[in-house]
Amino acid sequence: MDKALYVAMSGAQANLRAQAAVSHNLANVSTSGFKALLHATEAFPAKGGEVGSRTYTMGNVGGFDATGGSLQTTGNPLDFALNGADLWMSVADRGGKPAYTRATDLKLDATGRLMNGRGEPVMDDSGQPIALPPFQSLSVGGDGTVAIVALGDATGTAQNVARIGVVRADPTKLQRGEDGLFRPTSTDPAAQPQAAAGEVLMSGVLENSNVNATEQLVAMISLSRQFEMNLKVIRSGDENAQAANTLLRAR
Repeated sequence: MDKALYVAMSGAQANLRAQAAVSHNLANVSTSGFKALLHATEAFPAKGGEVGSRTYTMGNVGGFDATGGSLQTTGNPLDFALNGADLWMSVADRGGKPAYTRATDLKLDATGRLMNGRGEPVMDDSGQPIALPPFQSLSVGGDGTVAIVALGDATGTAQNVARIGVVRADPTKLQRGEDGLFRPTSTDPAAQPQAAAGEVLMSGVLENSNVNATEQLVAMISLSRQFEMNLKVIRSGDENAQAANTLLRAR
């Protein structure tokens, strides 16, 4: 069999992986705090006892674009944007373990727990889920402090009840899991995210996705054409093989 088939097949596989990443980005154009997936291809020369004459394609989908998205003013006291590309909000994953996200569109569930728009429990600065008692008004300070006026309090005095867990971490030392949450790439204590202090958030504002829809659509068209070209090479190799078999049978 013509080795060109394997070369074209590796290119088609890389195209499909890249298309999956682009499709995921396009599906999250409107997702608050979403960070675009990155994809790349790498040449992989085949080595062996004979003269190397084939270079395969290795498709790699991993990493993310850490640049901040545009800000949208909502006026909702439960919406906020993190004030820095290296800041992350602490949440609990499905297993109850800590993870980090930029999805900071918050809401309350039926039991008073503070959740984000993805349904992940928000953690406080001590690593515990935040649950609020009944209240008549709520505000979130720039340092992440959650203050409420208790239900039925005629004085209208606000009381601090929790502080949203916000950490500072180098984006290059985080990786995104299949659940969309970010975690440290190293278990070294020195490389773990550290609690952030000061004015870490802006209340009443949301960070939009940093996906550029136009660029992603152009990339999708380009990848589709590349995939078609690889399929043409595969078809040509198959046709050549069939023609060669016909000639051999004729002899």
